[in-house]
Amino acid sequence: MSYGNDFVLTLFTNDPDLAQVANDAGINRIGLDLEKIGKEHRQDASKAWISDHQAHEIQAIRQRLTRSALFTRTNPIHDNSHYEINYLLDQGVNVLMLPMFRTVKEAATFIELVQGRAQVSLLVETAAAAMRLREIIQLSGIDEIHVGLNDLYLDMKLSNHFEMLTSGLVDMLADIVLSAGIPFGFAGIGRINDNRLPIPADLIYAQYPRLGATRALVSRVFYTPDFRTLDLSNEVKAARAALDRWHLSGIEQQMDALTLLRAKVTQWTV
Repeated sequence: MSYGNDFVLTLFTNDPDLAQVANDAGINRIGLDLEKIGKEHRQDASKAWISDHQAHEIQAIRQRLTRSALFTRTNPIHDNSHYEINYLLDQGVNVLMLPMFRTVKEAATFIELVQGRAQVSLLVETAAAAMRLREIIQLSGIDEIHVGLNDLYLDMKLSNHFEMLTSGLVDMLADIVLSAGIPFGFAGIGRINDNRLPIPADLIYAQYPRLGATRALVSRVFYTPDFRTLDLSNEVKAARAALDRWHLSGIEQQMDALTLLRAKVTQWTV
């Protein structure tokens, strides 16, 4: 195997047909994004995609998965988290992700509610969680930590999520997580040759091996405007090949890519 082939890709969808295609294309984890609480308040729906996924749709997705693990992003901790988590576990979810937590207690509560019945993914996307990460990683039962750049840049009142990658903050968070032996991921990837993107995807791909990340979300731009017009298997292979290429390139070329990324972000930042 290789870095690119071992890299864990996660795709959110409530479309059974897309789930089937993604499963066959080698996406590692597929499932629903059920986060609703507070999201419309945080994110401008005219600029950011707000999930319309519903919990009852999970079985339609599960039935299409033969290779991929069933994944779900839950709501933040709330009064009914116990019922939400138990329901999802009863549906056979393999990996649960907690979004928008701010305290060690919230992360500990989530782990306690899961009770080892699924893998626990903590999504660090608030300034408070980032600042408390050294305490959070001391908790037992964390299977991975993912840094979510979209909400984190909003919480920090930066111009865009790419600033998070060029500021050194993600470097610091990666070091904290990896020092605890916990798998680390961040953000999402687009298709390697998609010229619609404001920042070349290849420069983002270079940051994953540089930071020691082993997982990413599959951004919606990866399979839009219509996944039926794409050869998703080839696109996934191309993504894994790009990750391999950057992994083998060495730190000097990875740092050169970071320098180019900084220049692009500076031009794009307002």
